[in-house]
Amino acid sequence: MTPELAQRIEQALDSIRPYLAADGGDVRVVSLREDNVLLIELLGACGSCPVSPMTLKAGVEQAVIKAIPEIVGVEAVNLKEDGSIA
Repeated sequence: MTPELAQRIEQALDSIRPYLAADGGDVRVVSLREDNVLLIELLGACGSCPVSPMTLKAGVEQAVIKAIPEIVGVEAVNLKEDGSIA
């Protein structure tokens, strides 16, 4: 991931961070896969919230894809397939 792309990702995440922080949560970029899927870690309250899967898809993923169309998806490394936090 180039420094420019990393900066664009952080700017996109910064647009949604106030909403996450209002509920005691945050996200951290882990990496960008070769297939342009961004891997993040859900932090704070996001790590234990039962609606984290919805927040991830409807909030974080949409904000990132809108700002950076070349990113095709966002996945949380600590979110299990059943929606629970690892």
